[in-house]
This record gives sequence, C-alpha cells and structure tokens, in this order.
Amino acid sequence: MNTGYKTILTEYLSWLDTLGYSEDMICSCKRNIRPFFEWLEEKQIHSITELTDKHINIYYNYVETRPNENRKERRLGTAHLNKIFYAIDKLLEFLHQYGMENAPIPTNRRMEIDKQARILKIETFTQQEIKTLLSHIPNTYLSLPFKEREAKQAELRLIFTLFYGCGLRRTEGYKLQLQDIDFDKKTVFVEQGKNYKDRIIPMSAGVYRELQDYIYNYRHRLKVNHNRLFKSQKQAFNRKLKHLQGVCQDETIKAKRLSTHVLRHSIATHLLQNGMSIENIALFLGHSSLCTTQIYTHLI
Repeated sequence: MNTGYKTILTEYLSWLDTLGYSEDMICSCKRNIRPFFEWLEEKQIHSITELTDKHINIYYNYVETRPNENRKERRLGTAHLNKIFYAIDKLLEFLHQYGMENAPIPTNRRMEIDKQARILKIETFTQQEIKTLLSHIPNTYLSLPFKEREAKQAELRLIFTLFYGCGLRRTEGYKLQLQDIDFDKKTVFVEQGKNYKDRIIPMSAGVYRELQDYIYNYRHRLKVNHNRLFKSQKQAFNRKLKHLQGVCQDETIKAKRLSTHVLRHSIATHLLQNGMSIENIALFLGHSSLCTTQIYTHLI
C-alpha cells in the first residue's frame, strides 16, 4: 500500500476516533479499508483522487463473489459484507468532510440478513459437552514445564469458565479490570459493553472458584503494565480454546466451532432450557432488544 493510502487510512481512523466510535468499530473499518486500498493499487489506481463510483461498484461486486479466505468453499457472509460497505461509506464521508468534493457519494448499500439462516448457523455445545471440554483442561500444554503448564491451564480454565458462565462477549472479557471483580457480592461488573451499556453479572460457584484461584495464585505474579484481569491479548482467547478442543477425543466436539462467542450462545440456550425467562437472559447477555435474545427460543 503506497504512502498516500497509508496516510489517508491513518487520518480516517483518527477521524473515527474523534467522532467517538468504539475501538472495535475502528478496528473493523481498518480491517476492511486496507484490502480496499490494496485492491485499488492492483487496478493501477494509485491516488484517492482517481476514485469513482464505477470503482466502488466493481469492488462491491468483487467482494460479493470472492471466496472466504478462512473457508474457501464459502463466500463472505452477509454481516461481513455489510461491514465492508459501511467502512467504505464512512471513508467516502470522511473524504467529503476533508474537502474532496469529487469523491463518490456514500452508497448506503446493505444486504438484508436472512434471520432464519442466521439462526440455523448458530451451533452450540450441550451441557454435557461443556463438562467434557472442562475435564480435558489437565491434558493441555503437556510439553511445558510444570509451573508454566500450571499457570496456562489456570488461565485457560478461567477463560472457558468466565466466558461461558457469564456469557461475556470477547471484548468485554478482554477489558475486564481487577476492580470489576467483587468477591463479596459475587458479581462481575461489565463497563460499557456493546452499545456502551454497563451491566452487573452474578458469578456462579464455578466462576467464583476459578477467579479466586487465578487472581490469588497466578495473576499477581504477572509483570504487566495494566490492571486488566487477563494478560493475553483479545485474539489469543479463541486460540487457547482451539488448543483445548484439539486435545479432546470426542469427535462431535471436534466437529464444532469453539470460540468465546459460541460459549456465549451455549450458556444462553442452557439458561433457557433450565427455565430462565427470556427477559432475564436478555439482561444477563446485555441485549438492547428482546428480539435478539429470542433467537435462542428457535435454537431449542
């Protein structure tokens, strides 16, 4: 990517930050604009002033038909495509605000999400599978020395138990501070989750036990310059869960996708199966709309 595009990308992200967009939104725009600029260069369009409506439409048709990099047999999902369209619309808005009068007008192009198809894509683990996965944590990191293995297993146990037991989004878990954990009240405080909503989540006995073990036996040893609960970066959570899945011998478990968000889906379905009201599950998950929570009624 040439210097001009790099400069525009930096200023664009700074503009989004100034407008108060969330860190996740800014990262999403960065991920989606960088490939767009690289594609422009491949097409011999080396300056943003050369950009036209025709280029935008060709690029949109390209991303709608190209294979998914992670799953070659599939195309990009509707939600992913809408994030690309949104990021480019915001870029065009940015260009106009900074005086590029001949820049294309934002298209407001969005694809309608098939809610039923979205529901069918959600795959959760059963309560027994959750127990099976937990039981395999002692089989992880066996090649490491005992002390290092013990610490990594404790962190993995907490990641699995916390994201499942509290239904956390990945960013929410990453941002958790030590002061957000209240052992006296047995609660976890989530500050400014999605849509900037705060919420307080009760700890289960398992979450309480794993938090105490990790904080008092391992976390205080870490030499870090922050007060977050986890030392690991946000991207590491799913890699660690994937490692756990890899040591599990159950083929049904191995065939599913394991991530922090799948654990969140799983606890929601289990709470519903165990009789919790849809309203309380919505509060627990931090949903702004009850309609979002109602997908779990279709899952079970």
